[in-house]
Amino acid sequence: MSRRSLLRSLGAGAAGAALAGCGVPAAYVEPGDRAGRDTSDSDRSLHFANWPLYIDTEDTDGTGESRRPTLDAFTKRTGISVTYTEEINDNDEFFGKISPALINHQSTGRDLIVVSDWMAARFVRLGWVQEMDRAAQPNVAEYLDPQLRSPAFDEGRTHSVPWQSGITGIAYNRRKLGREIQHTSDLWAGDLRGKVSLLSGLDESFALLMQGNGVDITRWTADDFHEMCEQVDKLVRSRHIRRFTGNDYIKDLSTGDVLACQAYSGDVIQLQADNPDIEFVVPQEGAELWSESLMIPNLAGHKRNAEKLVDHYYEPEVAAELATWVNYVCPVPAAREVLASSKDEETAALAEDPLIFPDDAMRKRLAIARDITAEERSDFAKKWNSIVGL
Repeated sequence: MSRRSLLRSLGAGAAGAALAGCGVPAAYVEPGDRAGRDTSDSDRSLHFANWPLYIDTEDTDGTGESRRPTLDAFTKRTGISVTYTEEINDNDEFFGKISPALINHQSTGRDLIVVSDWMAARFVRLGWVQEMDRAAQPNVAEYLDPQLRSPAFDEGRTHSVPWQSGITGIAYNRRKLGREIQHTSDLWAGDLRGKVSLLSGLDESFALLMQGNGVDITRWTADDFHEMCEQVDKLVRSRHIRRFTGNDYIKDLSTGDVLACQAYSGDVIQLQADNPDIEFVVPQEGAELWSESLMIPNLAGHKRNAEKLVDHYYEPEVAAELATWVNYVCPVPAAREVLASSKDEETAALAEDPLIFPDDAMRKRLAIARDITAEERSDFAKKWNSIVGL
């Protein structure tokens, strides 16, 4: 099971929770009030909160416990111990968990968190995360993927660093469909009526659908959104779209209940291991490139230690080891050469997988979407959820 499969099954109520998350009153924190007392020099530790199944693991000798080799290597090198918790099952759920502390100018007890782009945008807007000291992060400065360096929500990546990245595109069963899919509009062909599914989450689904209409998602407008909704609504009413899903599209695609669907690149890599007929396509009109990013919350007690851990994961060798396990788009392109030089054929093959290291042709069709603003979200979510049936 992929990490996204697990988090979707655990966070099935995410779409409804999104509105609840937006109901938290805004409490902007000025830059001068974000830093806490940093005890990194005297306390060689940090608390890192992440999603399930999102780091390399290795079974120990019959104890039933797992090691995390890249974290262990960091501790051995620096002497900094890491308390690692897999407590983020859903962006909004986690936002609700730590927002009371942040809104009341209190420490969350966490030094490093990982959230999706659209949630990262919310944290940045509220002033709830600190700028990182790039002078202390030479690997990030040198190796961060140029295409991920300056998203609209965090220009210059001063408050965030991608942990992993990915693509929302189209997955389909080529053998059963009997033809290729090259465009988003191919999903609406008559022979796919009742055999298509879309992602239910607004933030996960809207960008690809807009791109299919020729929209530049880095600067989309309300008119673009409403046009997309009208199109999807008609497809729902005509029963062309079978249903809206979380990551249960994986089961539908595997059983043949759907022949084509919106999908995440990392999931498809794992699907292809069991079924080589499954293909993933970045449509000619484009697909969304997204990230889930590392951020340091306000008043974190071990900020410098956290910055060192972030930089550790941007060493190409470490990034390559992580990419081998998680199979998402690696935000460190230099890791490709590390994998290519591996003596293990399966590992070396990952260097040629465009879903981990997109080639130039694919990159030209990838874009990071402008996030939905706080002012837009309530009305847009209400309209989308009425179509999806949430």
